[in-house]
Amino acid sequence: MADVLDIARRVVHIETAAVAALAERLDHRFVAAVDLMYACKGRVIVTGIGKSGIIGKKIASTLSSTGTPSLFLHAGEGLHGDLGVVMKDDVVVCISKSGNGGELKMLLPLFRKLGVPIIAMTGKLDSDLATHADVVLDISVAEEACPHDLAPTSSSTATLVMGDALAIALLDRRNFSPEDFAFRHPGGTLGRRLLLRIDDVMGAEDRVPKVLATADLQKVILEITAKRYGATCVVSETDVLLGIVTDGDLRRLLTGTEVIQNLTAKDIMSAKPKTISVGTLALAALEILEDHDILQVIVVDGQNKPVGMVHLHDLLKAGVA
Repeated sequence: MADVLDIARRVVHIETAAVAALAERLDHRFVAAVDLMYACKGRVIVTGIGKSGIIGKKIASTLSSTGTPSLFLHAGEGLHGDLGVVMKDDVVVCISKSGNGGELKMLLPLFRKLGVPIIAMTGKLDSDLATHADVVLDISVAEEACPHDLAPTSSSTATLVMGDALAIALLDRRNFSPEDFAFRHPGGTLGRRLLLRIDDVMGAEDRVPKVLATADLQKVILEITAKRYGATCVVSETDVLLGIVTDGDLRRLLTGTEVIQNLTAKDIMSAKPKTISVGTLALAALEILEDHDILQVIVVDGQNKPVGMVHLHDLLKAGVA
């Protein structure tokens, strides 16, 4: 019996070679496929059956998440009513290793009747699918990784990679940004990091810790304790931000100053606090905290008045950090 690791390495080498060969065959036909999909005013309908169908589902999902509206149509179900999802402004991507599968073969004249462009992804360039297609993408492989050359392995990998190549080429053509991606993934970590605004993270304005510059040390400590941000803003009579006093400032004061009775907030504050504007991405607040090794940042409005404070724990709770 062959060694398990030898088998695994053989599979990896065969499939790696299949993908490398795929790259060598990319030509004007790939460009034509991208052009068709980019110009599509409807959706890209990906269809197949069996392993090709499973790969097709992933390709359709990748296209949708990267800016190209797409859905998967099971070739078998397409013959029993689901063909109704295909509209005249769509583009169809048909996936079949042999290009002669029964269900897909029956769908081809129906796609033609609907007048939709057909992009074929097949390993047989003389197949029925290739003959009916407007553009043919060659996904043939020298051999399957299956020792009997039967189970779709290398061919499935090649198909998946071809689909990814189409999706990323379209992503680039559309100038699809990380923010666009996040909009389509609002529930994921990336979505939260790229969509969440500082306004969504900071507390209510009446929870902003702040004292006047003339406040004595006791008032400063009480405000920090009451609002529980580990710091307090220091403001002028007109509520303009002047500085910040943190727990760390207080500890350094108590360990380094003998006479503290007459000190005011202005005497002990840091005069250049780190701030962030209302409406800014919460991710920017995290970057400020990390860059300056601090725990809180003050949110200010256009008049430099504090309207919020965000602690590192708030960002952690929101899933930004």
